[in-house]
Amino acid sequence: MAITMFELPRLPDHHYCIFYNLPQVQKELKFCKAKTKKYSIDEPPEVELKDLPLHLEYALLEGDDKLPVIIAKDLSVEEKTALITVLKLHKRVIAWKLSDIKGIDPEFYTHKILMEEDFKPTVQHQRRVNPKIHNVIKNEVLKLLDAGLIYPIFDSLW
Repeated sequence: MAITMFELPRLPDHHYCIFYNLPQVQKELKFCKAKTKKYSIDEPPEVELKDLPLHLEYALLEGDDKLPVIIAKDLSVEEKTALITVLKLHKRVIAWKLSDIKGIDPEFYTHKILMEEDFKPTVQHQRRVNPKIHNVIKNEVLKLLDAGLIYPIFDSLW
């Protein structure tokens, strides 16, 4: 037996108040004020310009060595000028540092291990890694350390 849209049973009234009584829902919402923060373009980071592939080039949005962006080399002069003008107008929306990326509050995604008082942490043995990929792992960890995504903890009991 198929049920059409017109034959669906009516929900009890308390279900309708969730959808139609918006003031009740608004009372339960938590409102947070936006935090004002300093953008990194006020103090541009020092970056090391690396060699690029032949089809790309650097364009600087400020001064001789500040706020570099990578653009295509085969653009016409008019296209380059238009692109750089737009980028200069909207340079605050570009994430120049990791701290410029707007997102979820770190308290929300930070992992903490909660342990009971009577348990003692134990040190696990170091795991063996295939020697062929050992350098790849080491380089990846160094890259994450340099980016500030991970950091060493020296006061851990583990």
